[in-house]
Amino acid sequence: MNLRLLLAVTVAGAVSSALGQTPATGSSAGAAQSTASTPDLSGVWLHPGLGFGPPLSGPGPVRNKSRLPSGASNFALVVGDYENPILKPEAAQVVKQHGDISQSGKVFPDPDNMCLQNPLPYLFWNFSVQILQQPDRVALIYAHDNDYRYVRMNQSHPTTVVPSIHGDSVGHYEGDTLVIDTVGIKLGPHRMIDRFGTPYSPALHVVERYRLIDPEATKLALAEAEKEWPRVGGVDPNYKGKGLQLAFTVDDPGVFTMPWSATITYGRHPVQAWDERSCAENVEHDYQYNYFSEKDAHLPTADKPDF
Repeated sequence: MNLRLLLAVTVAGAVSSALGQTPATGSSAGAAQSTASTPDLSGVWLHPGLGFGPPLSGPGPVRNKSRLPSGASNFALVVGDYENPILKPEAAQVVKQHGDISQSGKVFPDPDNMCLQNPLPYLFWNFSVQILQQPDRVALIYAHDNDYRYVRMNQSHPTTVVPSIHGDSVGHYEGDTLVIDTVGIKLGPHRMIDRFGTPYSPALHVVERYRLIDPEATKLALAEAEKEWPRVGGVDPNYKGKGLQLAFTVDDPGVFTMPWSATITYGRHPVQAWDERSCAENVEHDYQYNYFSEKDAHLPTADKPDF
């Protein structure tokens, strides 16, 4: 596979308690939590792998059938395991079709390589995220086109949720953990929740749990994640503080036979400044070639400048 094709693929990332949450309501449990006891999750964080890490327990996400000699996932060739028991037959067929495209030497269009907004949990592939905490909301900013989400704190989902690509997110703190509950994730042009093209339905419900973990636990978790997804970027080697771990649960009875979960472990980003990155104007994303599987798949273009 040539370098341009690799760039198209790579650049174009307490669970059981989450399963009991109902998608229609948030929680007021965090309302009584004082600001002094709120965990400080702010700053720029980085996870060095392209895909989801192993679950803390229970069934995990679709994995790559294509492996390196080391046994780790070969991110230069993404072929989802369509035999994973979490997949319903129709979803398994979609994953297989995407894998067949990859094995043919083509690249299937996805939200990243088409410079589109990324749905949850596909969005988590982003190597870096900046977290901004306020009493009434939390903002999460991602490197891909400076994509961002707002999480309303200590509120409920509206009775009728207007679907959006990031969904409606409400959050609260449970002790040292930020819990985010998201529903109403819109079906986009290339609807998938991971790099393998695994689909989702309007019933998709994602629960995220963010907490700080000790430096040694961070080191071990990063090493464990690297067994599945080889390291692409590096965390700050001089940072001696705690890491950040995201454990998220995905429940979508329209696609999956059961809820499943995964983790993403972050270290501190070596650069705390936040740089602007625009997908359509980034030369690294200049893959206007003939290897996409759909003839109309291309980056957004304009006949004249917007300003």
